[in-house]
Parts: sequence; structure tokens; C-alpha cells
Amino acid sequence: GLRALLVLTLVTGVIYPLVVTGIAQGLFHGRANGSEITADGRVAGSSLIGQQHYSLDYFQPRPAHGLGSNTVNTRYKLIVSGATNLAADNPKLVASVETAKAAVVKENSTADYRVRPSQVPPDAVTSSGSGLDPDISPAYAALQAHRVAERNHLSVAQVNRLVRDHTTGRTLGFIGEPRVNVLELNIAVKELARGT
Repeated sequence: GLRALLVLTLVTGVIYPLVVTGIAQGLFHGRANGSEITADGRVAGSSLIGQQHYSLDYFQPRPAHGLGSNTVNTRYKLIVSGATNLAADNPKLVASVETAKAAVVKENSTADYRVRPSQVPPDAVTSSGSGLDPDISPAYAALQAHRVAERNHLSVAQVNRLVRDHTTGRTLGFIGEPRVNVLELNIAVKELARGT
């Protein structure tokens, strides 16, 4: 029994993890290390985890209604995540969506461009299952383009080009929907605005 315990501990507790780690580092180095995104020579975040609290100068992510608060990680609040678990006809969810829609319309309307409530896509007013979705739909990015252009003294065409350049298609051509990574797009906006 003791020999079996030692052999299994060595195989499953040492050899197997080392082999898997080695393969991951060799074949998927970026992903194995957290899919980090760098900006200005430092890590700005991960392409896999959405961030909140961008100023209105930048593209806004999906709402993160399911996130709880904690005292350990106060910057990103990643320890507690999840959905609200409210049914689609729950009065609290309906009120939240209507309030969020009104805010999206107000925040994204500019002197030259008025957003209509019918233009607001679902991902602008609802959170993902985890509350940590790093991506938004191209429609939500396009809706925000006028505000981002105005606040950064860029043309709408320049911002729309950034959105197109940072839009990822469906995985394998048929899985999921086209999406735009908010962190990567905001880094590109910042670089364009300062002329780098």
C-alpha cells in the first residue's frame, strides 16, 4: 500500500503536473501565463477577464451585476463573480435593464449624434454569466464610437477603424458571435489619441 501511494504521488503529483506545465509553456506560452496584455511597458490586464471603471473617455464593458465585494482584491473584485440569477420577467431585472438603457443612451449621445433606445444592444445592459466578460459586441462598440471620438479629439472614422481592427470573428467560423476585447480596444484608443 505504501509503495502504491508513493508511486501514485510521484506520477500524479509531480511528473504529470511537470509534463502538462512544460507542454503548456512550450505550445501556449501566452495563455499559460494568463493571456496578459501589456501597455506602456507593463501588464495592463488579461484578455480573458473584463475590467470595470473605465472613464467615459474609453469604451465601456458589459455591466457586472453579479460581482460581489471583498476586502482582498478591491481593484478588480475578481474573487466573487457570478450572474444575478434573476428571471427575465423579474421586476428588479426589468427595472435594472431599463435604467441601464437610459444611461447608455444619455452617456453615448453627443452634440452631433443622438442614440435611440432601439439602438442599445443587449450586452450593453446585461451582464454575462460570470460578470467578468472581457468582450462586447461590435454593435455596442459602434454605439460608443461617437462618444469616444469626441472625448479623445479623434474622428469617428478613426475610432470605427479601431473597432473593426479589434473585432474577432466567430471561433472556428461558427462558434459564438463576433466580439471586441474592451481592454485591447481601449489601449489602441489611448495610443491613437496620444499619437503613438
